[in-house]
Amino acid sequence: MTDPSSRAESHRSTYSDAGVDTAAGDLAVELMKSSVRATQGPEVLGGVGGFAGMYDASFLTSYDRPILASSTDGVGTKVAIAQAIDKHDTIGQDLVGMVVDDIVVVGAKPLFMTDYIATGKVFPQRIADIVRGIADACTATGTALVGGETAEHPGLLGEDDYDVAGAATGVVEYDAMLGAHRVQPGDAILALASSGLHSNGFSLVRHILKNAGLGYGDRVDDLGATWGEALLEPTRLYTLPLLRLIEQLGGDVHSLSHVTGGGIAANLARVLPQGTWAEVDRSTWSPSPVFRVLSDVAGTSLMSSEGTWNLGVGFFAVVAQNRVADAVAALANDGIAAWQTGTVQAGQAPESGFEQGAKGVDGGAVRLVGTYADGAN
Repeated sequence: MTDPSSRAESHRSTYSDAGVDTAAGDLAVELMKSSVRATQGPEVLGGVGGFAGMYDASFLTSYDRPILASSTDGVGTKVAIAQAIDKHDTIGQDLVGMVVDDIVVVGAKPLFMTDYIATGKVFPQRIADIVRGIADACTATGTALVGGETAEHPGLLGEDDYDVAGAATGVVEYDAMLGAHRVQPGDAILALASSGLHSNGFSLVRHILKNAGLGYGDRVDDLGATWGEALLEPTRLYTLPLLRLIEQLGGDVHSLSHVTGGGIAANLARVLPQGTWAEVDRSTWSPSPVFRVLSDVAGTSLMSSEGTWNLGVGFFAVVAQNRVADAVAALANDGIAAWQTGTVQAGQAPESGFEQGAKGVDGGAVRLVGTYADGAN
């Protein structure tokens, strides 16, 4: 007769048997500690490793009516490219760009951020690289990284698979909030250059390369890099330059739009008031090479991807017409090229082809007109 205790011993299951390595998780935390602490000022209480991140908000008493702004997002399938070429030190900047740069749209200053990483298996150095990228970008946007979580999901995710997400909180004085309510007919629409694809439309990118039989390690002469290197160009961070722009121009910055999912026209329409419309003039810029090369490989036009990719415009700023030169100069001083690409018009849009009502916002109407500066369509 089999000894029950022996049978129990032979079928014993532990957390490590299930694929979860708590020691690896602890090592990952140790590797990331210094980069996380570098984002934290005296407002952050409790340090690294607490159950909750704590932030001293007593300074809010100096506000007449403090409004908290919150945003949450991820990076999408761009992480699949990072995993494919085993490069993980820039994906964190993409996350901060997607989350924190949404907060500045309303004129808010970011306060703190938390992150979440789900992975099939914790590789400590990989997790530390991701978090280091998040921390460096938090520093570059004036945001404290107050906490996060790394979750190991064996059986749900493959060993080399992971996903990242984050949430951030900022604050703005009620009377200083930006938005469609400030926009006036005659305001200038400025386009701010992107650094590339940023973090949207990567499902289409991956589909194009797969159909063409191209690998991320293949070199692209027109881009001067491999596909993987070009596609992982990190998202440009706009937060501090835009906060400085708002400060320099006073009340002459009326609304901002972050060009993310939904593309160019739809995102601009969200920050224009009802009863206004605008035409974005394609001839005022030439889309970045990565967009042209991808379109060539796909056999499609640039215009067909205007609702998917930013095509070289990462943000819009709607400003008073008499402050255009000041705004362009201020952004140039921060290393961001900007140019006027349209003007806000009063009344109902005159013809069809306009985007309106994007993301549930019943705002203005926008369409793109003309041909890109390089003659592409």
